[in-house]
Amino acid sequence: MSLQFSEPNVLLRRMFDAAVAAGQPARTLARHLPPPPRGRTVVIGAGKASAAMASALEAAWPGPLEGLVVTRYGYAVPCSRIEIVEAAHPVPDDAGLAASQRMLAMVAGLAEDDLVICLVSGGGSSLLPLPLAGITLDDKQRVNRALLKSGATISEMNCVRRHLSAIKGGRLAAACYPARVLNLLVSDVPGDDPIDIASGPTVPDPTTRADALAIVKQYAIDLPPNVMAVLASDAAETLKSGAPRLPRIRTEFIATPRLALEAAAQVGRDAGFAVHVLGDAIEGEARDVGKVMGGIALAAARHGQLFAAPCVLLSGGETTVTVRGAGRGGRNVELLLSLSLTLRGEPGIHAIAGDTDGVDGQEEIAGAVIGPDTLERAWRAGLRPQDALAANDGHGFFEALGDAVITGPTLTNVNDFRAILLTRASGACGALP
Repeated sequence: MSLQFSEPNVLLRRMFDAAVAAGQPARTLARHLPPPPRGRTVVIGAGKASAAMASALEAAWPGPLEGLVVTRYGYAVPCSRIEIVEAAHPVPDDAGLAASQRMLAMVAGLAEDDLVICLVSGGGSSLLPLPLAGITLDDKQRVNRALLKSGATISEMNCVRRHLSAIKGGRLAAACYPARVLNLLVSDVPGDDPIDIASGPTVPDPTTRADALAIVKQYAIDLPPNVMAVLASDAAETLKSGAPRLPRIRTEFIATPRLALEAAAQVGRDAGFAVHVLGDAIEGEARDVGKVMGGIALAAARHGQLFAAPCVLLSGGETTVTVRGAGRGGRNVELLLSLSLTLRGEPGIHAIAGDTDGVDGQEEIAGAVIGPDTLERAWRAGLRPQDALAANDGHGFFEALGDAVITGPTLTNVNDFRAILLTRASGACGALP
C-alpha cells in the first residue's frame, strides 16, 4: 500500500533506513570471498563498519582465520576469532595508536601462501593514527581538528593524513608482503576511490607529499613546525603503483553510495513517486549545495522544470563545512538549514539529510528533517535561522525544534544521504514572504 502524502516524514525516514540497510556487510560481504588459501588467513581492518564486516566474514568463512580490526567507540560487534578494538573518531586517541602498532606487527613475517583480508570503511583514517617518526599522537590530533574545520574535501584531508602516516598510503600493504591482500571496502567517498577510504592503508597512492603541502597552503591549515618539516621530507612519500614492496593486491567494493541510493529509490517508487537520482558524488560547501538543491526543488514544484512534482530527488556525496562560527558544524544539518532558508516555507516540499554512519560531523546525530513549517516554527520558538547558519550551528537549531534524526551506531558508512520529497506542484505562491 502506498503511503499517503500526509506522511512525508515517514516516507523520508523509510528511504534513509533503506539506504543504511543496503550498506550492511551481512547482506553483501559473503559473495566477494575467495576460497581459503593454502597458508594462513589473517584479517585486519579499520572503520565504522569494520566490526560488522568482521562478523559477516566469520559467519561465511569456511576455514581457520585470525585477526584484528579497529572500529569507533560504540560500533563493536561480537566476534569469536577476530579481535575487535574500539578507538576514537574523528579525533584519534591512544587506543587507535596501539591498535595500529599491533596490526603492523600481526602481518609481519607472512608467507607467499598466506592471505590477508583487509576490511576497510569510512572512519579508518582516524582509527589508524600511527604517525611517521618525528610526529606525536598529539600532533595528529591537532592536524585532524584543523582539517575538520578547514573546508577541505574528504579527498584533500585524506591526502594530508596519509602523507603523515606510518601505516596509510599503501604502507600497511607493504608490511603484508609477500602474502596476498584482498581489500573488501565499504565506500563512503565521492567517486569510490580506494585511496580515499580510510586514506588507503592497503592500496598504492597516486598523490605526492607536494600535493599534501599544496592543500595545507591552499586552506591555510596551521600545522606545528615539526609536522611541516616531516611533510616536506622524503619520509612523507607514500608507496606508488609498481613499488617492489607492494604484494599482490585485489580490491572489491561490498557496498557503495550508489547502491544505497538505489535501495532508497525503490522505496520511493513503491510509495507511488517518480524518483530522480541527482548523483552519488556531490561535493562543495554544504550551505552552497543546499541553495542549489533548493533552487532545483523550487523549479520543479512551481514550474515543472527539470522534474515534475510529485517526485523524490535523491542525492549523495560528501559536502564540507568551513567552521567560522561558534557552532558544532555538521554538513548535513548545515545543508538542510541552507535548503530551508532557500525554500522559504514552499508548500509541499519536505527533506531529510543524514550521514549513513549515524554521525554528522562530530555529533552523535545523523542529520535532520525539514518541512514547509520549519522556519515558522523556528521563529515562534525564538530561533533565528540565518544566525544559526552564520554560526555553523545546524545541530543546535534542529535539536531545539525536535527535528534531529538520531539512529545510534548504524554499523555501516556509505556516505551522506539526501532526499527531497515534492508531494505536489505548488504554483508560484504560498511560500513565506
